[in-house]
Amino acid sequence: MKKYIVFSLSILLTLSINCQENIDELLAAGVEDAKQFSTDYLAPATEGTIYSINNGWFNNAKSPHKFGVEISLIGNISFIQDEKKSFVMNVADYQNIRFPDDASSKSVATALGHNDPDAVVMVTYEDPVFGDQEVALTLPTGIGSENINLIPSAFFQASFSPFKGTQIKGRFFPITKAEDVEIGMYGFGLQQEFTSWLPADKVLPISISGLVAYTHLDGKYSFEETSVVQGENQRTDTDINTILAQLIVATNLKIINFYGALGYLSGESKTDLLGTYIVTDGALFSEELIDPYSVEQKVSGVRASLGAHLKLGFFGLNLDYTVAEFNSASLGINFSI
Repeated sequence: MKKYIVFSLSILLTLSINCQENIDELLAAGVEDAKQFSTDYLAPATEGTIYSINNGWFNNAKSPHKFGVEISLIGNISFIQDEKKSFVMNVADYQNIRFPDDASSKSVATALGHNDPDAVVMVTYEDPVFGDQEVALTLPTGIGSENINLIPSAFFQASFSPFKGTQIKGRFFPITKAEDVEIGMYGFGLQQEFTSWLPADKVLPISISGLVAYTHLDGKYSFEETSVVQGENQRTDTDINTILAQLIVATNLKIINFYGALGYLSGESKTDLLGTYIVTDGALFSEELIDPYSVEQKVSGVRASLGAHLKLGFFGLNLDYTVAEFNSASLGINFSI
C-alpha cells in the first residue's frame, strides 16, 4: 500500500511539473490565453481523478448486523483512453498564439498524453519599445511521456451500522507530501438497505441498497524553486468536490456474493495558479502578475459496476469493474467485527 500511495503521488507530481513548464511564455501571451490552454490541457486529468476517487464505496448490498464495523483498504485504477490523451487546439480560441505553419488547428497533448515530436507555437507579446514581438514556445507534454496509462487512487475506509439496514461510511487519504506535492482526501457516505424494511428480508435471494456519498480532495504543488519565472510563492491549489448516488443489487450467500450497481456521479474542480509572476523579455519588458487565473470544471455522468465479494469470517476481499467515462477497477481488503 505504501508503494501504491507513492506511485499515486508521483503521477500528481508529474502532472504538476508539466503544467508549469514554460509558464512565463504562456503568461506573456496573456492571462486569457494561458487560462484557455490550461483548461483544455488539464480537463481530462481532472475528470479521470474525479471518477477514480469515487470507486470502492460499497462491496455488497446487504448491511452488516446492528453495531457492525468494517474497516477497508481500497485501491483503484482508472484506465486512460486514447481520446483523453489529446485535444484539438484551435488558434481561433486564442488572441496571441499561432502555429508556425499558420495551421488553423492541431492535435496536442493533454496532461494525460505526450507530444512526439514536440508541439511548438508562436506567442505574440507587446514590447513597450519595439511593439509586437514573437517567441517560440514548446507546449507542455503529459504523463504519456512516462508511459503511464492509468490514474491510481488509494484510501482507507470505515463503516458503522447504528441500526438495522443502515451504514454510515467514511473514507480518508491522510495529508501526504512527496517533494513539493501535498495531497489529502476525505469523504462521507450513507448506505441504506431497502430490503431490510421487508418482513421476509432474510429469505429473499437478493438485497437492494441505495448509497449517497460525498468526496473531497485537496492537492497542492509548489514550484517556486524549480520555476524559470521570477516571483514569489508560486504554486497551484486544486480543490475537488463530488457527489455519488448509487443503486446496488447483490446476492445473499454466506461466502461469496456478486453485486451490480448503477449510479450517477457529479463533480466540480477548481485549480488556482497562485503567487507572483514577473513576465519579462530581457531588460526592456516586465509585467507583474498576481494570482493570474483559476481553472474550473464540472463533470457528470452515469456509471455501472459489477463485482464479487468473498467473505471468510472477519476477513473479506472484493473486486469490481466500473464502466463510465473513465473505466476503472477497484480492489478492497476488508476487516469486519
